[in-house]
Amino acid sequence: MKKLVILGGGYGGMRLLSLLIPNLPYNILVVLIDKVPFHFLKTEYYAIAAGTVTDSHVTFPFPNHPQVTIIQQEVESINLNKQIVHLAEGNYMEYDDLVIGLGCEDNYHQVPGANQFTQSIQTIYKSKQSYKILQSLSDGEKVAIIGAGLSGVELAAELAESTHLDISLFDRGSSILSSYPPKVSSYVEKWLKENQVHLIKQSNITLIEENMVYNHDSPIPFSCMIWTAGVKPNSIVRSLDVEKDAKERVILNSYHHLPDDEHVFVVGDCASLNHPPSAQLAEGQAEQIATILISRWKGKLPPQELPPIKIKGVLGSLGKKHGFGLIFNTALTGRIPRLMKHGVLWKDRTKKSKYY
Repeated sequence: MKKLVILGGGYGGMRLLSLLIPNLPYNILVVLIDKVPFHFLKTEYYAIAAGTVTDSHVTFPFPNHPQVTIIQQEVESINLNKQIVHLAEGNYMEYDDLVIGLGCEDNYHQVPGANQFTQSIQTIYKSKQSYKILQSLSDGEKVAIIGAGLSGVELAAELAESTHLDISLFDRGSSILSSYPPKVSSYVEKWLKENQVHLIKQSNITLIEENMVYNHDSPIPFSCMIWTAGVKPNSIVRSLDVEKDAKERVILNSYHHLPDDEHVFVVGDCASLNHPPSAQLAEGQAEQIATILISRWKGKLPPQELPPIKIKGVLGSLGKKHGFGLIFNTALTGRIPRLMKHGVLWKDRTKKSKYY
C-alpha cells in the first residue's frame, strides 16, 4: 500500500480530499493531519472574533472514507530526505507522496511586542480568544485594528455595526485597500467614517506594549489590539531547506511540486504563485494536484500543460448589508457585492456538506 499524506485540512486540503476520494485505487491510503478536528471557513474568522456568527457557521467535518485516516496532531517538522513527517509527542508518519498545506501565520514585521500583546484572527482558536476579549469590553472602550487589508476592514466594519466600541483602523498606506481600484477604497473609507471607525493612514507602528500602540513612536492607549497586518508561511515550511521566494514561499514547478522531488506538493499560502494567497487559489491548486495524482495512479502522464487557475475576484463585507469587491476586474460596491458574498458562502457550505 502507498501512502499519501496531506498536511492541513484548509481550503486546499479539503478540496483535494473531495476530488481524490471518488478516484482512490485500492492500494492507496490517504492520511490527513491537522491540529484541529474540523475544516473551518477561514474567510469568516473576522465574524467569529466579532461574535456575529457561531462556530457552526464555519465548521465542517472532514470527509469520511475507509481509505482515509484523519489524525489530529501538531506537525513539528518535515524530513524530506527520509520522507517522514515528525509529529508532537515523538510520533511520526512516513509518506510516499506528501501535500503540504499548512497555511500561514501572522507577520509581525519585527515590531517589538506585536506577537506578545496583540490578538489575532489567523486561527479558529485565536479568533475565539479575540472574541472573548472583545466581549469583555464595555461600551466606548478603544480597540485598535492594525492593518487595513481585507481582514482588517471586514473586522472593523463588523465591530462597528455590532458593538458600541471605539474602533481605530491603522494602515501604512495613504489609502486603505490599496490593491483595489480607487472606487472601491473610496467607498469603503466613506462607509467606515460614516460608521465612526477612525482611519489612521500612513501609520508606522514602531512598538506594541500592553494596552499601548506606538504610532511613529507616539503612544496611544487601547483596551484591545488586533493584528491584521500581513501573513507569512507557516514556520515549518520556512524551515525547509528548499528554494523559496522573497516572501519565504516555496518555489514549485508547473505541477505544484518541488522541482527536484515530484512526490512533495505544496498547496495554498506556502506556495509561490503568481496570485496573492486566497481560498480560491488554494482550491484551484488542489484541483490540479488531484489531476496529477489521479493520472499517476492510473499509470498515465499528467497533461503537458495544466490550464491556468482562474481567480474570479474578491468580495468583502461591510457589516450585514453592504460590501465591496473586484470581480473579473469590475469594481463593485454597495448591497450587490454583499449579496454575492452571501451567495458564495452558501454555495461553499453546500458544496462542503457533500464531502462527508
